[in-house]
Amino acid sequence: MTGMAIATPLSRTAAASLDGAGPVAGTGPAVRLTHVHKTFGRPGPAAPVLEDISLDIAPGEFVCLLGASGCGKSTLLNLVAGLDRPTQGSIEVPGGRPALMFQEHALLPWLTAGRNVELALRLRGVPRAERRAEAERLLEIVRLGGAHRKRVHELSGGMRQRVALARALAQAPKVLLMDEPFAALDAITRDVLHQELIRVWAGQGLSVVFVTHDVREAVHLAQRVVLLSSRPGRVAREWAVDVPQPRRTESAALAGLCKEITDQLRKEVSLHGRN
Repeated sequence: MTGMAIATPLSRTAAASLDGAGPVAGTGPAVRLTHVHKTFGRPGPAAPVLEDISLDIAPGEFVCLLGASGCGKSTLLNLVAGLDRPTQGSIEVPGGRPALMFQEHALLPWLTAGRNVELALRLRGVPRAERRAEAERLLEIVRLGGAHRKRVHELSGGMRQRVALARALAQAPKVLLMDEPFAALDAITRDVLHQELIRVWAGQGLSVVFVTHDVREAVHLAQRVVLLSSRPGRVAREWAVDVPQPRRTESAALAGLCKEITDQLRKEVSLHGRN
């Protein structure tokens, strides 16, 4: 699919689906991508990865980027994070640099959970005398109260990702970027962390851009699902997920949406490598 779909507006139900969480009316975008292109392969023939991506993320909105492996999802996230620059086009993040969570927790193993969070506070310029209390507050937010002194090797995979989330929150971001952060976890732990993430997102008023290749995960979490085409990645289609949180993906409404998105994703996967 080569054309760019027109965005489907979120309904009032989706926008207010969890204690008022959702896009903020009457404000500018938290993230704006305008005709973004990205190519790799210099010197030599340029390999297009992303082509003509235009996308707005509203303040307080939860958006999942979905697509086949190699379609440019992580590349797009890195561009928004400021880790790379687009070949063409522009990216605006008016609220300041986003926080980024990777698939691996990337915690420093020689530091405790609390010290990992404090490091982000230190880099942000929080005074030393305030860091301990703030780190404990952030660990409480992700339901790890009392874990400040625990070493990384003492934590389960899910707990490590919670510490990574607390460390991201320590950066006081308005936009949180997440690159398949739960992909390595077992299904039960992943489902638990989905609910924790929704709770934190609602409570902190964040805009979230979440990369996944899992349709069920996207529909479970997002207010809007954006499908990227096979390389070069373009916005192929968007869906508003018009179901209040908490959600059950086996419900008729979500099961039907999962099937529709899966069918479209399969079409994109079948095109992968032909373009």
